[in-house]
Amino acid sequence: MRECVAVRHLPFEDMGYFEQVLRDEGWSVRYVDAPREDVADIDAINTDLLIVLGGPLGANDEAEYPFLADELQVLERRLEKNRPTLGICLGAQLMARALGAAVAPAVKSEIGWLPLMLTSSGAVSVLRHFDGAPVFHWHGDAFDLPEHAVPLASTPDCPHQAFSVGANILGLQFHPEITPQGLESWYVGHYRALQDSPTPNVRDLRADGNRHGNALRRNGTLFLREWLAGLE
Repeated sequence: MRECVAVRHLPFEDMGYFEQVLRDEGWSVRYVDAPREDVADIDAINTDLLIVLGGPLGANDEAEYPFLADELQVLERRLEKNRPTLGICLGAQLMARALGAAVAPAVKSEIGWLPLMLTSSGAVSVLRHFDGAPVFHWHGDAFDLPEHAVPLASTPDCPHQAFSVGANILGLQFHPEITPQGLESWYVGHYRALQDSPTPNVRDLRADGNRHGNALRRNGTLFLREWLAGLE
């Protein structure tokens, strides 16, 4: 059985419904909790699939959180060998850094539901399954486009929402994996961020999640299955 290793930074920021899709497609799933486990022990070359998940940290915060430096080293080794890797939010930012691109505060934080604007390459990629439907965003930083990466999507306040390098390497600034039920833990765990930001209130976020969650799961399932099938 092929194994997916998922690097997690907070217990409630997990793979959401992606985990069930992976299991349905014949993958085993194992979490590595970066703050408590040795990320450096991940076999960067032989692990079948590595998914690096999101979190409230910044991709440049390795001085305060040394495990981020270990993640960067794992990603550098893995991406150099073109091993299947998916980054979501913080994970995509770390991938961008590992590929030599900068990560910095975004012009504007994005928290909430809004659609992607697909590039011409994105429109014929696996991201086409999200075309026209709102997806979930929660980030204050953004990445530059790595050299040799193909830009796939943007939003008005974030010019780089997704990039790919070949068939095996995919970075997503947005969150395709969440469920409305899972977001309830986010609203509690990130209470202070919601209070300190000019964002929609929890009631509005919850209403939007209930409105768009089923479509996100349907579209995201098609996206993930197709991406997995195309891995080299």
